[in-house]
Amino acid sequence: MTSIFRPALVVFGTLTLVCGIVYPYAVTGIGKAAFADQASGSLVTHGGKVVGSRLIGQSFTSPQYFWGRPSATGPMPNNGAGSGGSNQGPLNPALAEAVKGRMAALRGADAGNASPVPVDLVTASASGLDPDISLAAAQYQVARVARVRQVDAARVQALVDQHAERPLFGFLGEARVNVLALNLALDSAAK
Repeated sequence: MTSIFRPALVVFGTLTLVCGIVYPYAVTGIGKAAFADQASGSLVTHGGKVVGSRLIGQSFTSPQYFWGRPSATGPMPNNGAGSGGSNQGPLNPALAEAVKGRMAALRGADAGNASPVPVDLVTASASGLDPDISLAAAQYQVARVARVRQVDAARVQALVDQHAERPLFGFLGEARVNVLALNLALDSAAK
């Protein structure tokens, strides 16, 4: 009987040690050495204080800031623990009502803007945590942000252009702007 259990226990102990301790610590160590920023959550600091992550969207609702994509996580917006889409199809009445409400909020914050509302300002991303908006969504908001902050729209547009990230290799994805980085740049420019 011990001739059966002893080898099984040795294999179990060895695999537990290798797969449960050695491998995870080795991968974590390599990740922290090779990709320190990403392994630490791509945290953004401002004034010596962590204010967010470049990888997770944040809710900005004040008209003086650029607004990001709506979050599909609930009940708290941009909650990484609840990442996932709403699973509402295009014919779902709840999605249609949510989009109408978001469009009304955008129009209410910038009543003079008659431009078409970019779709990424009224629909959530698949993860519900998207930190970026399209250049069209950023440009849609330039006039409002400039008016509320009482600065020239050209200055705000220059910040958008400065923070625009181009498609990978020039063709993969679309041009986008990280909302947190742009809003921090707005606050820094105001000082």
